[in-house]
Amino acid sequence: MIFDNTNKIQRQGYLDFLRRNRNRPIVKVVSGIRRCGKSTLFRLFKDELLSEGVKPEQIISINFEELEYENLRDYHALYQYILERMQPDEMNYIFLDEIQHVDQFHRVVDSLFVKENTDLYITGSNAYFMSSDIATLLTGRYVEIQMLPLSFSEFYYSKYDGNQYSLIPAYESYLRESSFPYTQQLGGEDFDIQEYLRGLYNTLLLHDVVARLKISDVTILQDIVRYIMSNIGSLLSPNKIANSLVSAGRKIDNKTVERYLQGLQDSLLLYKVNRYDVRGKELLRINAKYYCVDATLRNLLVGNASRDTGYILENIVFLELIRRGYTVYIGQLAKGEIDFVAQKAGVTEYYQVSETVLDPNTLNRELAPLKAVQDQYPKFLLTLDELNKNANYDGIQQRNVLEWLLESY
Repeated sequence: MIFDNTNKIQRQGYLDFLRRNRNRPIVKVVSGIRRCGKSTLFRLFKDELLSEGVKPEQIISINFEELEYENLRDYHALYQYILERMQPDEMNYIFLDEIQHVDQFHRVVDSLFVKENTDLYITGSNAYFMSSDIATLLTGRYVEIQMLPLSFSEFYYSKYDGNQYSLIPAYESYLRESSFPYTQQLGGEDFDIQEYLRGLYNTLLLHDVVARLKISDVTILQDIVRYIMSNIGSLLSPNKIANSLVSAGRKIDNKTVERYLQGLQDSLLLYKVNRYDVRGKELLRINAKYYCVDATLRNLLVGNASRDTGYILENIVFLELIRRGYTVYIGQLAKGEIDFVAQKAGVTEYYQVSETVLDPNTLNRELAPLKAVQDQYPKFLLTLDELNKNANYDGIQQRNVLEWLLESY
């Protein structure tokens, strides 16, 4: 993991996705929250194409958040612009960044898809756009990767040489500096980082939630965000959130809360994790947990990071499981709960997350839910402890969570 000469972090997993699918007759889709690095990913890939002999005129690149391309948000104008620049008898690499700004964008994508010598890449920042429009309009014609801000591994290997005796200082820097890539250019200055994150949060809220849902009372939306951020890792429901806000003097019903929650999830600021009945092998509809896309942003909004360090660690583990391609649930048992049930390719893994289990009572409490599961799937206890970090408890593998996070590198 290195910086190139323009201080761009190499996002190898995402670059590998583009490399694997290069020149395949299928649309490449990269979805992710604003400012997670999608545009930079495209720049890195285009640089790679040029270094391999692709000529500049073979690359057509448009970012619809740049003012110079505002006139191309009309799909007729966009299609004509691209046609005029396509090279005959050569592969044309077309990059359409933040394409959700183009009304009826699928008409352009459809027309380009059937043309020969066309390799098409698009990004979008809204989960509603990606899940509804893309799935409906491009069925069977696209592959998608969901991009997140920097993992702990990407952060660590971009800043350190990998020879640190303890990973704790790097983890503390990760929590202080944020996982959003741009903050790495701010020299670790807390004021600048917080100013950037506030601006990003306001943009997310106003453009991706308020404008789309036509919300008139922005204050109550912000109250909902702060409530959820204050209760990361706790079981919540729209009714519970509404009742808490009403008790605090706010006027709102659970249907409105439910609508706002969906908007916050669609903006990719929040992730909802449903409960899963481990014994009955079925999803439970009542109550869920919510996690934030970035722990530093969460801490900025609620201001009690020192009190919630365990939940923050849990949040980071959840995001890492998503990065690794798992579908994640909260494991519900007859007595107790498993932090995460992670499923991928027909395999299930169970995870408990705790800052420390050096106290025997804490260790037994964390192990109990895992011991209650009788199947033979892998079970892990992730902690910050250095002592006993490779212990095995009747098949339950304890791991140092920071070392586990670095495995994705």
